[in-house]
Amino acid sequence: MTQLLLFGFAAFVIGYSKTAIGGLAVISVVIFASILPTRSSTAAILMVLIVGDLFAIWSYRRDCDLQLMRGLIPSVLPGLALGAGFLAIVDDTVLRRSIGALLLAMVALQLVVNARRDRLGQVAHGRAAAWAAGMGAGFATMTANAAGAVMTVYLVAKQVDKVRFVGTSAWFFFGINLLKIPFSTSLGLLAWADVWRALALAPLVGIGAWLGRHTIRRISQAAFEKAVLAASALSALALLVR
Repeated sequence: MTQLLLFGFAAFVIGYSKTAIGGLAVISVVIFASILPTRSSTAAILMVLIVGDLFAIWSYRRDCDLQLMRGLIPSVLPGLALGAGFLAIVDDTVLRRSIGALLLAMVALQLVVNARRDRLGQVAHGRAAAWAAGMGAGFATMTANAAGAVMTVYLVAKQVDKVRFVGTSAWFFFGINLLKIPFSTSLGLLAWADVWRALALAPLVGIGAWLGRHTIRRISQAAFEKAVLAASALSALALLVR
C-alpha cells in the first residue's frame, strides 16, 4: 500500500513539474529509485514522464520557442549515447550516487546562475552554451531523468519568460524522452509492466498537470526557482546517503 501511495505521489509531482517547473520532478526520480532497483527505475519513470509530456505539450502547444529547440537538439543524441554507455557499465550503487552528485552539481550551477544572471545571460547566447546544454541534458536524462535542472540553468541564464520556458521544455523533453525508448530497450531496462504502470498512473499525472498549469501564472519565478533548488538538493542528498 505504501508503495502505491508513493507511486501515486510521484505521478502527481511529474504532472505538476511538467506544466510548472521541471526541476521538481527530481522528487519523483528519488521515489522511483527508492522503490525499484536504480537501473530499472530509470526506464519505469521514463514511461510516466512521457505521459506527463503529453499533458504538457497540449497545455503549452502554442508556447514553444523553436529557435531555442534548434540550438539544443544537435547535441542531445551524443549526450544520450554517452549516458547509455554509462548505464551499461555501472552498478546500482554507483548509478544512484552518480545521480545524487549530478543533481548537486546542477543545484550549484543554478546558484551561480542566480548570483550572476546578467553576465551568464550573455554567455548563454553563444553556440557553445547551447551545445553544452544539449549534451548535458542528453546525458542527465538518460542516466538520471534529471535533465530538467540542466535546462533550468540554460533557460534561466537566457532569461526566458516562464510560459515560454515551460512550453519549450515540454516539447524538448517529449522529443528526447521518445528517443530514450530504444536506448532503454536495448539495455534491457524497459518492460511492459512499466508501460501499464504509467497508464494506471495517468489520471494522477493529469491532476498534477492541471494544477501546475493553473499555478505557474500566480507564483513568481523567484519562488519557483527556490522550490526547485530545495527539492533538488534534498533529493540529491537522499540518493547519496541511501
